Amino acid sequence: MTRKTMWRTAVAGGAAVVFTGLTAVPAGAAEGGVSFTRVKVNSGKPIVIGVKEEVEVPASGRMTTKLTFKGVPMVHPYRGKLGKGEELWSALGGGDPEGVDPVKGVYDFAVAFSIHPRHAGLKNKDAGTWKTCARISLAGGGHDVDDENLPLQVKRATRLTVNASPEPVTKGKTLTVTGTVTRADWDKHTYQGYAGRTVSLQFRPAGASSYKTVKKARSNSKGALKTMVKATGTGTWRWTYHGNSTSGARSSSGDHVAVK
Repeated sequence: MTRKTMWRTAVAGGAAVVFTGLTAVPAGAAEGGVSFTRVKVNSGKPIVIGVKEEVEVPASGRMTTKLTFKGVPMVHPYRGKLGKGEELWSALGGGDPEGVDPVKGVYDFAVAFSIHPRHAGLKNKDAGTWKTCARISLAGGGHDVDDENLPLQVKRATRLTVNASPEPVTKGKTLTVTGTVTRADWDKHTYQGYAGRTVSLQFRPAGASSYKTVKKARSNSKGALKTMVKATGTGTWRWTYHGNSTSGARSSSGDHVAVK
């Protein structure tokens, strides 16, 4: 079943055009005669999506064709049969392809696709590995679409909070660090407690530029975190979750604690 979207944007000649149709697959028969190489998406990083914010994902590549094309190349995730399966995007856009060697039909392009958690119809089951396709519309109503053999990791966003107390604390005394790890629920469009996660407690001493892991804790059934450490010096504490195949990595903000 083809994934439907609420809207789609393409950019040609610097002007944005909004299409209100719901079909993600272009009309017309698929044709050959176009090849795509050097395709990159999101600098190789996972696509991490929350519950409210639209995510814009950059992509680039090289297109080679001597056919007459129109518009700009499209790059986006898909699953199932190429051109007929599920497609994951809410909008597509980009600038005109740059002619590297127009005589030979070689063009470089930089484009983007965006995913809105609601517009794209995301469900929790959609987290995981997707494939990548590149497509161009051709004169006469046809199009060329190719699989790029480029797996894309689409992940549910995570969030963390932190609180270290007491503040300030006497050197050598016990410091209690609590927090919560939550994960985007695309079915309910909220963040829910993420149970059973191993999360790193990290510390950055005053004057230092980086954090180091002090110990690890496991979240309870509601995603709550709690551990105790000995206060050795003034600095900042945070929780860091390193992610998994369906959930993004994330660090909390830091909680600065003075040691007296």
